[in-house]
Amino acid sequence: MAEEQGIRARKGENFSEWYTQVVDKADLADTRYNVQGFIVHKTWSIKIIREIYRLFETALEKTGHEPVLFPLVIPEENLKREGEHFGFVPDVFWVTEKGVGERIEKKLALRPTSETGFYQMYSLWVRSYRDLPLKKYQSVSVYRNEPVTRPFIRGREFLWIEAHDAFETHEDALKQVHEDVENMKDVVWGELGIPISVFKRPPWDKFLGAEETFASDVLFPDGKVLQIGSTHDLAQKFSIPFNIKFVDKKEDSKFVWQTTYGPGIWRIMAALIATHGDDRGLVLPFSIAPIQIMIVPIFYSDKDKKDVMKKCRKLESALGKDYRVQVDDSDKTPGEKYHHWEMFGIPVRIEVGAKETVGNFVTVYRRDSMTKEKVADKALAKSVEKLSVEILENLKIKAQTFLESKTKSPKNRHDFLRDLNGGGIVRAAFCGREECAKEIQNETRGGKVRGTAFGKHEKALGKCVYCNHAAKETVYMAKQY
Repeated sequence: MAEEQGIRARKGENFSEWYTQVVDKADLADTRYNVQGFIVHKTWSIKIIREIYRLFETALEKTGHEPVLFPLVIPEENLKREGEHFGFVPDVFWVTEKGVGERIEKKLALRPTSETGFYQMYSLWVRSYRDLPLKKYQSVSVYRNEPVTRPFIRGREFLWIEAHDAFETHEDALKQVHEDVENMKDVVWGELGIPISVFKRPPWDKFLGAEETFASDVLFPDGKVLQIGSTHDLAQKFSIPFNIKFVDKKEDSKFVWQTTYGPGIWRIMAALIATHGDDRGLVLPFSIAPIQIMIVPIFYSDKDKKDVMKKCRKLESALGKDYRVQVDDSDKTPGEKYHHWEMFGIPVRIEVGAKETVGNFVTVYRRDSMTKEKVADKALAKSVEKLSVEILENLKIKAQTFLESKTKSPKNRHDFLRDLNGGGIVRAAFCGREECAKEIQNETRGGKVRGTAFGKHEKALGKCVYCNHAAKETVYMAKQY
């Protein structure tokens, strides 16, 4: 069946090639743009991405965030104001000329991230405790000089949201970190059915300029993880160099406490493809599918065509009040239509032929389970409503089962190395030393300490599973993209 669909690779056997073919065959991106590392986003991917943006933006605005749009360019002097953050410079694209060979006095960076753009303005916007909390976000592209690129996983231009918040107290900032994590879980798990593992990153792997970093990882079918978003406690590490002060109720001048949160929309798209897709192509949750219901007419005579199309249009009109619905009235055969829309991951297909027209029923196909059932016309609306929930729940069960099957807790060094090299997430006692983490990464060719579980206090008993020093914490490790 994979060959009929144009997918030659099997997801479970050669994930890398499978992923490449799905991106191509589902018409998500074109990599032939003549600037290396930049892709053209095709219509189907952009429609899905717009829905993902909608979910995040709605959730952010419900918690008091307001949208803004900052300039694409950031002056070099801004990047230099926080010492650690200047470490982004090797990844930066610079604008150095204007017009015909005229040099720009101040080098301008294409934003690799926007802390230093936002906070220069926050120093002008914040004056009093009445201005706090200040919670702004923008939905934009960012630019980084990634050496190796792949559509939606790593790119030199990628899509995300960044929220930048300022508070009176550190306690308020830490509450925001928890809110950010819940926002990520609500959308990525709650709406998209993608399981995420949230870890407090080790000190050597935190965001440049952060006090602490909390990141969301998704496990891919090949056993590697992809970080799809992160939130950071910045403490006062930016407010002091950017002079973001407020006068409190006692008329004392204080520096604000800050957080920054970045859902990686691009990488969430990659996780959506990888987590739910199968050997027929994409499998989309109902909420974000550009077309939620595809109606396919089946007829073999002009008389049948008239009656069938009449019913199809009637269904389109009725269901279109609540869902994104389309009738495929192209001249392709029904089989060709089935294969095409299965590749694109449309959650529900309704088949209407002469039998359905006469019998006052339709045949409903679920993309997630690839099953069909006959549904009476009068019961169709309730059936679709039920399916919109059942499909997501089924996708969640499949994805969570896979994650659990690939999460191991080895008790000795031999089993630890076997499990980490075998792919998946490994939970183990760890000494907490960066030197040990580097040795693990070298020996396993990429196995990294992802951090400790967010929101849990997991005691580490005994010795480090790798170096046999006293264990200080329980951490999770995996190979990454």
